[in-house]
Amino acid sequence: MAQPTPDRDGVRADNRHMVVKLAVIAVAMFGFGYALVPMYRAICEALGVNVLSLAERNAAGIGTLDARNMQVDPSRTITVEFDANARGPWEFKPASRSIDVHPGELATVMYEFRNVQDRSMTAQAIPSYAPKQATAHFNKIECFCFREYTLAPGESRQWPVVFVIDPKLPKDVTTITLSYTFFEVGGKMPAPPNAAAPSTVKGAAS
Repeated sequence: MAQPTPDRDGVRADNRHMVVKLAVIAVAMFGFGYALVPMYRAICEALGVNVLSLAERNAAGIGTLDARNMQVDPSRTITVEFDANARGPWEFKPASRSIDVHPGELATVMYEFRNVQDRSMTAQAIPSYAPKQATAHFNKIECFCFREYTLAPGESRQWPVVFVIDPKLPKDVTTITLSYTFFEVGGKMPAPPNAAAPSTVKGAAS
């Protein structure tokens, strides 16, 4: 008895279904890549992780912190180290590598950026903190993180980070590292940086 022949129409239909599924998956993965930043922001807000500036929180109606009413603790000194990671051919660095502050004291550090390319580019930054338990106690009053900036060829800019450390910071934390990764919008999305402690060079905040 002759063996039954495969249903070619059925095979073709299965192949078409598989192609459609793969195309949907590819589009979904592409969209997921572009959605990482707002997802990262929403997750951090839901968990209470302070990676956004308070100015951005005010714009979103999330709440405020009046640093003027925060009690300064002169008995403690926290060394805040600043790190910069550039994901591309441009210059990005803090004006000061580290400063010493008291909990509750308002402080400022400047970050410097220069586009060394022969074309305009748009970029933004993602912050991270070390140690992790310091994250909830590092309150940024003003910050350039998560905002997109367009710079012309050769253009240089400076951006401030204004912050205050909550006096409720655990007593065993004496050093905090604030690290930024600066990357071009539309390029490959980097993972949030692991804040590595850079070599310490004492200096006053700009």
